[in-house]
Amino acid sequence: MFACFLGTSLFLSCGHTRREQTLFTLLDKDSTGIRFENNVDDGRLDNSFLFRNFYNGGGVAIGDINNDGLPDIFFTSNMGANKLYLNKGNFKFEDITDKAGFRQDSMWSTGVTMADINGDGWLDIYVCNSGHMSDGNRRNKLYINNHDGTFTEEAAKYGLDIHAYTTQVTFFDYDGDGDLDCFMIDNSPIPVNTLNNANRRDLPDSAWPVGPMLKGGGDHLYRNDNGHFTEVTQSAGIHGSLISFGLGALVTDINGDGWPDVYVSNDSYERDYLYINQGNGTFKDELEDCMRHISMSSMGTDMADINNDGYPDLFTTDMLPGDDYRLKTTGSFDNINLFNSKLRAGFYYQFVKNCLQLNDRNGKFIEIGNYAGVSATDWSWGALMFDMDNDGYNDIYVCNGVNRDVTDLDFLNFFADNVYQKMALSGKKENIDVLLRKIPQTPLLSKCFRNLGDLRFQDIGPEWGFTHPSFANGAAYADLDGDGDLDLVINNENGPAFVYRNNARELNHHHYLGALLKADSPNTFAIGSKIRIYKDSQIFYREVIPSRGFQSSIDYKQIIGLGQLPAVDSLVVSWPDGQTSQIIHPTLDTVYTIHQPFNTRQKRPSLPPPSRGKPATPAATLLIPKKSNFDKHQEHDNVDFDFERNLPKMLSREGPKSACGDVNGDGLTDVYIGGTMGHPGQLYLQTPDGQFIKQP
Repeated sequence: MFACFLGTSLFLSCGHTRREQTLFTLLDKDSTGIRFENNVDDGRLDNSFLFRNFYNGGGVAIGDINNDGLPDIFFTSNMGANKLYLNKGNFKFEDITDKAGFRQDSMWSTGVTMADINGDGWLDIYVCNSGHMSDGNRRNKLYINNHDGTFTEEAAKYGLDIHAYTTQVTFFDYDGDGDLDCFMIDNSPIPVNTLNNANRRDLPDSAWPVGPMLKGGGDHLYRNDNGHFTEVTQSAGIHGSLISFGLGALVTDINGDGWPDVYVSNDSYERDYLYINQGNGTFKDELEDCMRHISMSSMGTDMADINNDGYPDLFTTDMLPGDDYRLKTTGSFDNINLFNSKLRAGFYYQFVKNCLQLNDRNGKFIEIGNYAGVSATDWSWGALMFDMDNDGYNDIYVCNGVNRDVTDLDFLNFFADNVYQKMALSGKKENIDVLLRKIPQTPLLSKCFRNLGDLRFQDIGPEWGFTHPSFANGAAYADLDGDGDLDLVINNENGPAFVYRNNARELNHHHYLGALLKADSPNTFAIGSKIRIYKDSQIFYREVIPSRGFQSSIDYKQIIGLGQLPAVDSLVVSWPDGQTSQIIHPTLDTVYTIHQPFNTRQKRPSLPPPSRGKPATPAATLLIPKKSNFDKHQEHDNVDFDFERNLPKMLSREGPKSACGDVNGDGLTDVYIGGTMGHPGQLYLQTPDGQFIKQP
């Protein structure tokens, strides 16, 4: 009897143990009512051979379109209908696409942003379009909110019915006049087979000797002139070139001077752009002055403060696999000769890896992706940095997977040796869609990294509930159910969209503060505002910038995790017009609706260019730099890999040896610096006045 009872008890304890709840729960589509799928299939007229960005997927925008306090969701589709879902509460959504006025018009939709374009206090929806290289059927759409659950398409009225290969737009006030301007990134359709175009970076696409179907690339800036948008790309210093392969655009005040800057992540051989706002209506691309190296094929990008010092840090995704099998079977790295050719051609230091750029608080960045453990996430798209577990530190989520492994080495070899040569000889491209369907497909798990608080991250995706492989592209976050943590929505290609409920408040009971900003018209949602929560030496920092990640935009309501802090000192809002609002000792676990203070100026006046950095008080230093007349060391252009293929680095580039000593017996220390082939070592004798004179 006892043995039987014991066996029954063990069965019950093992077979009926309740599964431990994870941080995120994937909700069933039948439960939520969100049955969206972005299905993409290669055909005769539209396929990845003819259109390079065929597998880039769609985006997600989240925002409260009817001002009922619940964030709603918009998905873009490449070959099907875009969808708008109204949040009914408790993770129940209603498909209102048709009655809201959105009709399938055969556009290849990409990025989407929710913003109040006309300043009436209601969110409008801007949809970017691309593709259709054969017929040119692409034009961006602006849907104006009618306040009754319907929208009217009015892009032409506002000057935003752009005909291009647009990836995404972001709306922000770049010139400080109070209204929202538009920054647009396009992914150029030109062939990626030449390295002689860096000198064309500032040429508009109209100046390129290509056919009309290849026009429509580059970055573009449109100034808002009383409700109509005027292009000011060239005069503002923006690269409008066809070599711009824009996949991500992120606006933030990088250097803390009060003016919004722009980072653009470019795919393929073109380097990224870092446009620093000069405060006078122009930008300057300062990437090479601020970053030592960047991702090679930069995809999505996001900026957030990862170490709570009040300065935004930058993350870009690339396509470096994290496991050895895919590293060996997909893609390839540039050999040293090609790398050097790109460097000489003006494409800067680019490496196949995700880059996490740590802001050094002086307008420059230190890349710590390898140290942080976030450098390899395979073929990655959207990158979002937000506090998933409300512990007070921003974590990293990465969308992952491409519909077909177009960099599979076996397929590339087969295609080059058999198919491409035959087509080149015959001039025929028929049945290419049949071949493309044979490319391997490998759905991947999206990656999730928990911030450990010391500039390192833990790969924790499966433990937090991300266990469903897919081809994930765009993603956005919002507190969909109003419980004080951030839920996640993902647009998958050839699979159902994912809606993840965040269980942080139930599991760890971490505290939070929420802020929803209400500003004066025309920038009613306070884009560009900064929110800082202070607790002793810690700063919890957010900027109200909706367009983030890849082809997506997040909700405007900010949820800021505070971990186990029992209280904070203050919550401070810096408004775009320079005013501030402050709440002393705010009540935790509360969402504050904060209204902009009354301002008789209404608009910030045009200001002179800001000083580049804050004046510093000289401090006593141990070492003082002194100008010298030493010649610049010249390395020998030797490629070690030509002789030792397995070297991890070129040992001949470790710099010259040097030695000090009194060579001529005059009591002064002299310097000898070693040389290289063709450039002999150099001897410098010191003079009584502290100078060094080169001697044969």
